[in-house]
Amino acid sequence: MKTKILVLDNEDEEKKIDFEIDFFLSLTTKERFSLLFKKMKEIKSLMKKNGTGKISQIIKRK
Repeated sequence: MKTKILVLDNEDEEKKIDFEIDFFLSLTTKERFSLLFKKMKEIKSLMKKNGTGKISQIIKRK
């Protein structure tokens, strides 16, 4: 997987966004999904660790 580092002298949100877009466009579909699944696992483990038992569910209203 590719790695890039953004170095800025000041906080420039537009440059940060452009950097992230360029980075994600440089990835293959497989690499994007790999990152997605890795992040999902990370979020799930953090939710369990911090006391949130289940991930949000859709509740049907009558």
